[in-house]
Amino acid sequence: NRQASIQYNGPVDTTSVSELLQDTSMFTEKDVVIDGTIIRQLKNDKFVFSDGNAEIQIELDDVHLATPLDANTKVRIFGEYEGGNTPEIEVDHIQIM
Repeated sequence: NRQASIQYNGPVDTTSVSELLQDTSMFTEKDVVIDGTIIRQLKNDKFVFSDGNAEIQIELDDVHLATPLDANTKVRIFGEYEGGNTPEIEVDHIQIM
């Protein structure tokens, strides 16, 4: 049972980083889609993402990253937002725009 991977490039409901950061409860977990750029690397799988207005830490495994990116590469991130002391998004899928 192989599943097809769908690459949809049409409109998607996205969230702003500022909206996410309004709820930093450590019990907060929600699926999100955000657009922006990865502006710097913190550790092997930890990066800082910006939507142009605010920044948030993301966790991005190299298995999700088939194409090299730089700070000017616009991306759409699908993942799970987790609140807490250091709010972050665990990336499930990344799409180059």
